Amino acid sequence: MTIRIGLAGTGRIGVAHAEILRNLPEVDEVVVADADPERARATATKLGVGFAPDVDALLAADLTGVVITTATDSHPELITAAVDLGVPVFCEKPVAADIAGTLAVISHLENSRVPVQIGFQRRFDAGYRAARAAVASGELGRLHTLRATTLDPAPPPAEYIPRSGGLFRDCGVHDFDIIRWVSGREITEVSVLGANRGEQFFRDAGDVDTAAILLRLDDDTLATVSLGRYNGAGYDVRLEVLGSRANAIAGLDDRAPLRSVEPDHPAPLFPAYPGFMERFRRAYIEELTVFTAVATGNAENPCDPTDALEAFYIAEACELSRRHNRTVALAEVR
Repeated sequence: MTIRIGLAGTGRIGVAHAEILRNLPEVDEVVVADADPERARATATKLGVGFAPDVDALLAADLTGVVITTATDSHPELITAAVDLGVPVFCEKPVAADIAGTLAVISHLENSRVPVQIGFQRRFDAGYRAARAAVASGELGRLHTLRATTLDPAPPPAEYIPRSGGLFRDCGVHDFDIIRWVSGREITEVSVLGANRGEQFFRDAGDVDTAAILLRLDDDTLATVSLGRYNGAGYDVRLEVLGSRANAIAGLDDRAPLRSVEPDHPAPLFPAYPGFMERFRRAYIEELTVFTAVATGNAENPCDPTDALEAFYIAEACELSRRHNRTVALAEVR
């Protein structure tokens, strides 16, 4: 069986995914397309992969599966078009730009057996997997606190922010998903404070560049999430899972941008990760490897659109909490 994977969208993450796919021993052929054909052609030439002049031609190329890394507003149309053709889908989060669009996609997929895997790469990171296993085994005892951190070293370009969906949907959604996945619990209510001390374009877009979030889980475990766009020390993504007997921390390695000012404590030996692509490269490889198995019927889908919907509900509740300065129950946004 020839495994031919298509990729729609040759922006930064699309090119990175195309390179990973090209190097997977399971994949025989990669074909790329983009709304800008010349950009897709340049990527195909650079990576030595196939080229399709547009997405319609890509989906008609007898694909084993397709990876979607296009702009968010195109996700629903591309997901449903591929599924209607019987082509398994991997789509970077989110499924759609809002809850209504996500629900529409899920409704469209209701009677389909074609898998749609959503890209939450932290589920494939070794540290987060070890934390989840520690929770499931009971070795941590009773969980009492989870502390998640996602701090970017510098903000995205100004033109990205108005179409990003905001800090909670664009950035925090990864933390919301991984807290659910690691703890095995659901989030029932949120309380949020947001602030802007950086560039004006965040305010202009109605967004914030920093947020502190308090979450209550369905067993009364508490979780905090810290989000920021201006962490000059470097890219900092961690999850601390604290229990009555022990703890587990994902993301605490030699490149975590944490500098102790205690006397005689050694300085970090290695530079911080510059961004998410470098920090999660191995997770992306594992995630796409699993997708090839899902597409060929050799693995169960590890993250379907209903998982993305749950994380989106939490992001929506966070935005409501920030704007109205009050605690929001998840039941309000469902």
